[in-house]
Amino acid sequence: MNTVATVSPDALRRTAPQPAPAATGAWRVEEIEALFALPFMELVFRAQQVHRQHFDPSEIQLSTLLSIKTGGCAEDCGYCSQSAHFDTGLKAEKLMPVDEVIEAARAAKAQGASRFCMGAAWRSPKARDMERVTTMVREVKALGMETCMTLGMLNADQAHSLKDAGLDYYNHNLDTAPEYYGKVIGTRTYQDRLDTLGNVRGAGINVCSGGIVGMGETRAHRAALIAQLANLEPPPESVPINNLVPIPGTPLADVEPIDPFEFVRTIAVARITMPRSYVRLSAGREEMDEALQAMCLMAGANSIFYGDHLLTTPNPGTGRDRSLLERLDMRIEGQNAA
Repeated sequence: MNTVATVSPDALRRTAPQPAPAATGAWRVEEIEALFALPFMELVFRAQQVHRQHFDPSEIQLSTLLSIKTGGCAEDCGYCSQSAHFDTGLKAEKLMPVDEVIEAARAAKAQGASRFCMGAAWRSPKARDMERVTTMVREVKALGMETCMTLGMLNADQAHSLKDAGLDYYNHNLDTAPEYYGKVIGTRTYQDRLDTLGNVRGAGINVCSGGIVGMGETRAHRAALIAQLANLEPPPESVPINNLVPIPGTPLADVEPIDPFEFVRTIAVARITMPRSYVRLSAGREEMDEALQAMCLMAGANSIFYGDHLLTTPNPGTGRDRSLLERLDMRIEGQNAA
């Protein structure tokens, strides 16, 4: 059992932290809340120790995300510009042609991305869509890139079809804590999300699952979200941590932003509780200054979404990211050091 709540700062300095045992219920919510409550510098120090046990602290993984089907989604996620329930000015589009997706993947690879993620605004894919999305997976895979998709809920057969096509990762975020979930989403249940993750894992596909912070939730809710993720067996291989981008026309358009240091704490706690996972600094980077992004990397983030857009929201341009990474002496995973 973890004893985080009783570990003194001096003990943290003297001994390298040990990750929680990989067993069901390994992290209790109150233990994760105790991590959040550590003095800020001690928390970041511990996260950096854990990070160095499992990763090169000067290396970062780059992923590019493309919206292959935009808008018109039947879900009512309160943060999303693509929901048909809200008037955000976003026009619904059809599924992109395969050749346009492959062209975008080639461009992403040329810019240094090693993983290409494809997202469709669906509640779940229909049978008529599966042939085209599996073709996309095979063609992107043939470029020598890792592949990831986020298509909404999947049943077991759909997950196996994607696995057979060569899909490496499937993204399906839990978004927030079970206790707060109903304040954000009403058209699918928390169990629906867990069932999809189970189908993905059962098909042998790596899991990409994280959440969104800054939606009006409390620190206790953030701790409960991380407990859900960390106690999956095994934890997700990739954990995107999104900072809410308020979208005019959505129910969360006017929510008060999360304190930047609280966001860094969330990154650090995710790193400590999921030591072998890639923790991805995801949506909201356009609103972060470079110092805050650097602090997130120091706290254990080791992956970013790379490119001008994340589905429908802006993202720092590749030139800005390259400049920042060079100034931080960060190396891109899969590339030789300059």
